[in-house]
Amino acid sequence: MADFSTASIVAIILGGGAGSRLRPLTLHRSKPAVPLAGKYRLIDIPVSNCINSGVNRIFVLTQYNSASLNRHLTNTYTFDRFSGGFVQVLAAEQTPGSMEWFQGTADAVRQSLTHVQNYRHSHVLILSGDQLYLMDYREMLLHHLETASEVTVATIPVHANDAPGFGILKTDEEGRISEFHEKPSDLEGKDSPVEERFAAAERHYLASMGIYLFDADVLQRALDDHPDAVDFGKQILPSLIGTHAVSSFPFDGYWSDIGTVRSFYDANLALALPKPEFDLYSDTMPLYTNARSLPPAKIHDSFIQDSLVADASVIVRARVVSSVVGVRSYIGERATVERTVMMGADYLRWQDVTSRRNAKGPPLPGVGEDSVVVGAIIDKNVSIGRRCVITNRDGIVDGEGPGFYIRDGIVVLAKNAIIPDETFV
Repeated sequence: MADFSTASIVAIILGGGAGSRLRPLTLHRSKPAVPLAGKYRLIDIPVSNCINSGVNRIFVLTQYNSASLNRHLTNTYTFDRFSGGFVQVLAAEQTPGSMEWFQGTADAVRQSLTHVQNYRHSHVLILSGDQLYLMDYREMLLHHLETASEVTVATIPVHANDAPGFGILKTDEEGRISEFHEKPSDLEGKDSPVEERFAAAERHYLASMGIYLFDADVLQRALDDHPDAVDFGKQILPSLIGTHAVSSFPFDGYWSDIGTVRSFYDANLALALPKPEFDLYSDTMPLYTNARSLPPAKIHDSFIQDSLVADASVIVRARVVSSVVGVRSYIGERATVERTVMMGADYLRWQDVTSRRNAKGPPLPGVGEDSVVVGAIIDKNVSIGRRCVITNRDGIVDGEGPGFYIRDGIVVLAKNAIIPDETFV
């Protein structure tokens, strides 16, 4: 790594909008606050990447269903007074300059820059709060400086089948971006030079990852010169291409945009594979989250295969396969949990109701005796009774019923739901 510092960078993490494609997981929380891998939240990914990259001045812009996200950030990220670092929440607010809520990614940054400018900086790193990846932003800054860029966009090569779902950037041989196409249906002439290994895999198209590094003055001018522009990908970036040095920073690691129930489900279950592409166990890029000081998981006379089991979980004579079991989960005798994301609970099943800090939630969260859950997402504090069968046995793609939704063929048991004994879904 070259001898340079990320002390000049201020990071802005976008907290996301209504997250309609992730409902019902976003009915009571913002997208970045959605639990991940049994013990984390999605917001922990970009914040941890920043900390591991030496970027310790971090603003998180929030607006929609932000209470649990704000609480998590406050409880988790506290820097010592000597480092000068912070994770600061900037909630949407009405000001003399704007009486509107955030209208898009660019508008959110525009309305928040007055707070960011209180801190000396030369570069602004703009990140999404709902993606799964590990990236050292020092490498992106080094690339930005070495290529004399004014704007750098992190990109990832994708196949033609996937390209229409992304913003596609076209670059020259030097990596300068010459064109931007938002979710193009016609890919003719929109391919870019890529490394041989990506070309061999027919990944010829560069997708924007929604990660941007701006020279601070360029960002300010772009937002000022286009006061009606509300989105970076659709409006701000195209306005800069051809008039500024806009470069691609090619990323070749694992990256998943958690935008739908299906992508959330698949990304979580992939973490339980024997050799997942995303490394939860990296000693150089660790993930940080709320230090709950919980006891270890207890597994009694059970069969567990290719699964993650988080702290304070109790599994009793049960079968768990290819699943993620979140903090404080309970799985009862002879129960089966397979290909399921279980988010866990905010309190212990056996804890006296009157002593719980949480006012809401059923008295007995967890999976009851003799129940079977396959291919589901179990949100926080769900209570599944005895002899239930949750398998989407009729193969419904989208639907809903008492305490549950079906999205992309996946049964989602809603937060705090009570599923009575002998329920069949």
